[in-house]
Amino acid sequence: MLQNIRNSFLLAWSNIWSNLFHTFLSVLGVVIGVAALVSMLSLIDGMERFARDQIAQTTNLNAIIIRSQPFKTVDNVRIRKDSVKTIDYLELIKLQRILTKPTKAFMRVSKSALVSVGATRQVIGVNATATGQETEPGAIAEVGKLFTETDIADRAPKAIVNEAFLKAAKIGKPEEALNQSILLNNIELKIIGVLAEQNNKTQQVYFPITLLSAAELSGNTPETVLEVLHTEEIPALKEEISSWLESKYPRANQDFEIVTNESRVEQAVRGFLLFRVIMGLIVGISVIVGGIGVMNVLLISVTERTVEIGIRKAVGANRRDIVLLFLAESITVSGFGSFVGVVFGVLGTMVIIPIVKAITKVPFQAAYTLNTFLIISIVALIVGVTFGTYPALRASRLNPVEAVRHE
Repeated sequence: MLQNIRNSFLLAWSNIWSNLFHTFLSVLGVVIGVAALVSMLSLIDGMERFARDQIAQTTNLNAIIIRSQPFKTVDNVRIRKDSVKTIDYLELIKLQRILTKPTKAFMRVSKSALVSVGATRQVIGVNATATGQETEPGAIAEVGKLFTETDIADRAPKAIVNEAFLKAAKIGKPEEALNQSILLNNIELKIIGVLAEQNNKTQQVYFPITLLSAAELSGNTPETVLEVLHTEEIPALKEEISSWLESKYPRANQDFEIVTNESRVEQAVRGFLLFRVIMGLIVGISVIVGGIGVMNVLLISVTERTVEIGIRKAVGANRRDIVLLFLAESITVSGFGSFVGVVFGVLGTMVIIPIVKAITKVPFQAAYTLNTFLIISIVALIVGVTFGTYPALRASRLNPVEAVRHE
């Protein structure tokens, strides 16, 4: 059987090669359709990769965010709750310790406030951030130091400011700010560090989040984040966090929401999948036209080779052999057209990409994935079998005696 298949494909290739120009014109539709399909899929894959990169740059894909729900819905109307459930810093640390995978815990809340500075009690407006970490991820102290876990756990009355704060408070050098006291929400804080934030024009004051009362946290809910090491760990940890919330809070599903930035990627992937399917179906029309061309050339071939078919059947070839011969030729023609289409499609995207970059000024690249070439291979096989079946069956049904007499 395998030998028959091999011989059928060798004979099919010989027939195609002997009528190469005629065959190429017949499968031009397949070439155009496959080229368009390759270009479209590779461009969409490039767009998806670009979207993933943009999302990754603007959000942390490894973050699990626990949000308090300050509103409830009554008769389709959102109403603010009288009291909002929140997780405090100590509870967050307890949660972090019972999780089965290592995580980093972050908690912070910001609001505008007035602070009094120094002996003169100069009042300035600031963006006050209560934090459960050193300050900001990757922050560097120009002078002094950042918060430690002990500072936050012990509710140390300390503060960290930025250079914009120094200018507003008319403090000349960063060193002069160290150990100065400021009054924020009737809490006296000592400045222990100045951040190197030269590009931040907003006056910032950071202080331990543990200094805020439960009522203050309820009135201005903090952003609570657990950052995992690997994205694939998110679903399991999300379930663990949900179970912990349900064990601690009777109405956890109404009081809290667990959000991951992975959902943004999933939404983008679904959107690109829809776009890929729709464009694939539109471009697939060209492939169908090409398949009709393949069927046409095979029907002509059956007519031209009627005597040959009759002789083959007369010397012992059965219907399966004839069907196999013409199906092999159909698949070979479609495969040849698909190969040429892939070449033209890749070359086409190489021409399109510089034009797109010049117009949009976006660092965009086409992406050639294994899925694209796998889809093209499947398309070539389906076109070959689908549009080669009828000519093959027609050839196999020829009467050998009448076929040999055919002129």
